[in-house]
Amino acid sequence: VDDDETINLDDVYEEQMVAAATNESIELKGEKFELIHIKISASSARGHNIAYCASNRLVTQESLKGKIPGLFGYLRDGDTSFVYECYVSSPVLDARVRSERTSFDIDEEPTLFDSSELSQKEIREAVIGRAAAFLSTYLEEKRRLSEERVTTYVAQKAPRYRPILPRIPKEHIFVDPEISDKELDLVLHKHLAEIERELISEGHDVLHPQPQENFPEYRARVDKYLQMAADIKRSDLANYISHRRVIIDLMEKAIRRQEDGTYAREDLIHTLIMPMRKDSNETHFDTCNLWLIDERLAFHDFLASDKPLSSFPITGATDTKEPDILALNVFDNPLLVSDGHNLPPAALIVVELKRPMRNDAAQGEHKDPIEQALGYLDRIRQGKVQTANGRLIPGSENIP
Repeated sequence: VDDDETINLDDVYEEQMVAAATNESIELKGEKFELIHIKISASSARGHNIAYCASNRLVTQESLKGKIPGLFGYLRDGDTSFVYECYVSSPVLDARVRSERTSFDIDEEPTLFDSSELSQKEIREAVIGRAAAFLSTYLEEKRRLSEERVTTYVAQKAPRYRPILPRIPKEHIFVDPEISDKELDLVLHKHLAEIERELISEGHDVLHPQPQENFPEYRARVDKYLQMAADIKRSDLANYISHRRVIIDLMEKAIRRQEDGTYAREDLIHTLIMPMRKDSNETHFDTCNLWLIDERLAFHDFLASDKPLSSFPITGATDTKEPDILALNVFDNPLLVSDGHNLPPAALIVVELKRPMRNDAAQGEHKDPIEQALGYLDRIRQGKVQTANGRLIPGSENIP
């Protein structure tokens, strides 16, 4: 009875319980424990828990989140969703409960000198093992959906992880089937980083036979290391290809006519190719996608993006005009140079980006992109072209 309200506990039990409780007894280091496995209606705002009791009263609860592979969200028994709770009782828990009844006087870790003494860790691991066994049939569908989620994500969005999937124990990769792409990427990347760390660690020892190690054992260890290294390389290649696919998709969307009939501004496309107002000394190669224009742009002596000519170390030009992208290539292949003491030939590349379907083109450097690019070239030539290290390039007034 609660004030004027009468609560029938039998009705509450019928409403909350999905099925009858299941009792189980286990023994740990001579101590008996009683486990009660309960399936509670998912309508109750509970999570999956272990409840430790003393003298038939609750003392502490621990969440099972992340402790049983595949245990995510509600479970299903036929058409009914439920959450799981395991109630644990034992004479040793009755004897070791603290006076405030909020914890137990039991060491968390096993002691070094008394192997007969139970620890909380040993109790917890044993109970979780029995809980996993009780829930095994209910977890099969969750684990199947989890595996499907991972394989689909890797196949369609993150092929870089495909070579390492066989190296990750299945119980370490069970994820919530509803996990976001971002969170799943973080989970997989964590495993990739661990495999790379293991590869680096083994790399320092692989060429040195271990004491008492015969040749077949040493050969097997080397082969294992080389196979792991090959898997990592395949992962890197897949990531490289996947990254290019994403950039190409973004570029295709950027140059497509929008719903209002207009096209994206040049700076959006520019940023996809290379960060604006940066040069090759200020930006990391990984942030550039110069291959969208020409793979050869990656091999440059100097490259600038949307910076004034006066800031270029490769010319003495004082003009403040800003080419979209300008690169200096110095060809230092000695087979192409007759005099080894002279600097090799060089070439300038000017890239000017313009929005499509513009109707304001006209003669003159301000409106004609071709004249604009040639104007940049003339100004740089007149300023005497030099390498990024400051050495003058002969015949720079005629540099192509």
